[in-house]
Amino acid sequence: MWMARVLGALVLGGAVYAWSSNLSREFKRRRREASWKPMLEGKALHQDDLAHLPGPVQRYIELTGSIGKPVVTEITMEFEATMYDAPGAKGMTGPATQYDRFDAMHRLFFMRTMMKGLPISVLHDFEVDQATMTVRAAGLFNVVDVSGPELTRTETVTILNDIAFFAPSRLVDERLQWTEVDDKCARVAFTVGANTVSAELIFDEEGELVDFTSEDRGMMEKDGNLRLTRWSTPLGNYRRLDGWRLASEGDAIWHLPEGPFTYGHLRLIKYEAR
Repeated sequence: MWMARVLGALVLGGAVYAWSSNLSREFKRRRREASWKPMLEGKALHQDDLAHLPGPVQRYIELTGSIGKPVVTEITMEFEATMYDAPGAKGMTGPATQYDRFDAMHRLFFMRTMMKGLPISVLHDFEVDQATMTVRAAGLFNVVDVSGPELTRTETVTILNDIAFFAPSRLVDERLQWTEVDDKCARVAFTVGANTVSAELIFDEEGELVDFTSEDRGMMEKDGNLRLTRWSTPLGNYRRLDGWRLASEGDAIWHLPEGPFTYGHLRLIKYEAR
């Protein structure tokens, strides 16, 4: 929905004129600062470490090949991404890069795309106590520049989703509290800083995690406010990536009163973990 504001801002001249440094350089700078912080070497994950987890979560972690490897602390991913501003809108495709660090809980996401010939860049930055989202048009106009507690809570759900799909060894983290539902479903509550968010994880017959749903994530409306909306990320196409068996493709969906709106599709093309 935020992309509709891009053209309006340029046509009406109501956008905020921002510094001319591009968001790609800002992403790289913040990533360097995050990765330079001292990092404890992750201990190897053993079968006994899973004992407190629901059965389907244990099976999933085993399936991903996490047993015997160090618990993941940091990941870097590259995606081919397509985003949609509204149901039925033309997709905006471009490369996306993401960096997550799970000991300090820091997430950075950067994407470039085009809209009607206009270059657009997007930068999300989440830390424990703050999150920001910036959308810049033509390297000059900040069309969206959002921060605050509601966004921080929303991005807490996002990093929980990252852990579930892209750092499954981290599902033993003491900040996660589990409830078993049945042999294909488990619920989790995740506390980071002032926020506790929850989600439901759905597994298939093979033990793969195939969906993640949460009621705690906010969808940005045209006025810039975030409205809590059911959110899900059905992912699949499991394959071997840097020694782990992980989901590599799927969608991001808002569940609106009028029906589901798939606003994003991601295909993972590069994955590195340590």
